[in-house]
Parts: sequence; structure tokens; C-alpha cells
Amino acid sequence: MHVHGGEQRTSKVLRVSLFVTAAYIVLLVVAGVRAHSLALLSEAGHNLADFVALLLSLVAVYLHSRPPNATHTYGYHRAGVLAALVNSATLVILSFLIFYEAFRRFQQPRPVHAETMMWVAAAGVLMNGVIALMLLRTDRDVNIRSALLHEIGDTLSTAAVIAGGWAILITGQTWIDSALSVGIGALILWSSFGILRETLNILLEGTPRGLKLSKVEAAIREVTGVNDVHDLHVWSIGSETAALSCHISIADIPPSASERILRDVKERLHHDFHIDHTTIQFEHAVCEVAHGCVIPIQEEHTH
Repeated sequence: MHVHGGEQRTSKVLRVSLFVTAAYIVLLVVAGVRAHSLALLSEAGHNLADFVALLLSLVAVYLHSRPPNATHTYGYHRAGVLAALVNSATLVILSFLIFYEAFRRFQQPRPVHAETMMWVAAAGVLMNGVIALMLLRTDRDVNIRSALLHEIGDTLSTAAVIAGGWAILITGQTWIDSALSVGIGALILWSSFGILRETLNILLEGTPRGLKLSKVEAAIREVTGVNDVHDLHVWSIGSETAALSCHISIADIPPSASERILRDVKERLHHDFHIDHTTIQFEHAVCEVAHGCVIPIQEEHTH
């Protein structure tokens, strides 16, 4: 199996991050129980989701490095997409569990050890910040971006726990702990929706994020020799790999001349849209059926 240097670096970062995150989860649970802090226990749940995300990302990096074969002709590009989808879905469930427990704590407040909250949260800020920086230096497809987003969210939420612990220490108001949990839950929910939307769009073979089909069509039409473009489809094989298929009408010219048009179209797609996986069908007759182009007018054969 051939693994690129970028994937090796990403795999190493993910393994280190997994170990550090697991250790911090244990610290959060122990400290959360001893300090009676729902905010710390919520952070433990948040970091547990991050641990799963990092584990899925590590598996996805391994699968992504595997080459195409006779049964998986596109390779395993969508392994990371599936990992990101599962991770985001679990985060949505986790956020609602945090909301439920915070509501219970509002009704039945419990004493909180603010000093413990602050020290443990400070360790979390350091840990999540370091992991986020390491992930920033790796290859970032949607799978890695989802893990990175969670680490950044963790850094911000643990920083908020420090501020909340200080506020409890000064005011003695334990409801602040529950309020922090609601904020952490909302942050988890918000961060998961963007990844959910992108992964579902890829799995449903929607137009890639940030790409407008009309611009792709216009770019192809600008190539000299292209008379018409139809049956145009652009979709994502993986988060960073787009594919395109279309029919292009050209003049009735020999294959040697049409080769220049094909080369120019591919160069334009690569330069303007980073699309390299293309299936382009040339025709010189007007299609009777535009979508699918089944029966061309003035031609006896189908294509």
C-alpha cells in the first residue's frame, strides 16, 4: 500500500491527538465528579465525541490511502466523508443530552468547586490548542476539517469554563455552571450542522461546495471549437475530489482536430475549478433528448 507523506504526517498527528485526548477525558470525568461540575462533565462528553472523531479520521486516512480496485473503482475517497457524517450526527445527539442535564441542574442546583473547574479547563485549553495547531498543518479534507473544527470549539468552550469558574468563585452563583453547559451544547450543535450539510451534499452527489454549475458551463463554452454544452453534471467523489461529465457539440471534424478541443477543455476545468476527473462526450449533431442525449438527430447510432 502506498501512503503519501502528507497522509503519513496526518496519521501521526491523529495518533498523538488520540492519546492526549483520552488522557484528558479521564481527567475531566474525575475532576467533574469531584467538583460537581456539569460544565466539566459536558466537556468530557465533548472531548469523547472528539476522540471518536479523531479515531474515525484515523481510520478514514488509512482507507483513503488505499488505491482503487475492481470493486471500488473510485477508491475509498468517501471513507472520510462517512466518518465526518457519523461524527457530526453523534455530536447533535450529545448536545441535546447536555441541554437535558443542564435543565435538571437549573431546577436542582448543586455546589460547584470553582478552583478545580478553572485548573482542569486551563489544561484543556492548552491541550486542544496544541492539537488544533497540529491539525492545521496537515492535509485538510472534510474529515480532517470536522476534527479541526471540534478542537477549535473545545479550545473556546474550555476557555469559557475558566471564565465561568472565576465568576462562580467571585459571586457564588452555581447556576453559572449549568449556563456554561448550555453554551457548550449550543457550540457543539452549531459546529456539527455545517459538516452535516457538507457531507450529506457529497453523499447525495450534489454540486461541490462553492462551485456554481453555470460558471462551469460558461467556461466550457468559451473554449474555441465548442458549439454547445449539455447533460452537464458535476459531483464530489470525496471532499477534495470533484468529477464532471458532459456532452459537448463540435463541428464535424476529424479526431485529430477534436483532440485539441478536448485538451483545452480539460486544461480550463483544471485551472479554473480544480476538476481533473472528467468524462466528456463529443458530438456534431443536435440531440433530440437533451438530458441523457439518447437519440441524436440525423444520426442512426446512439451514443
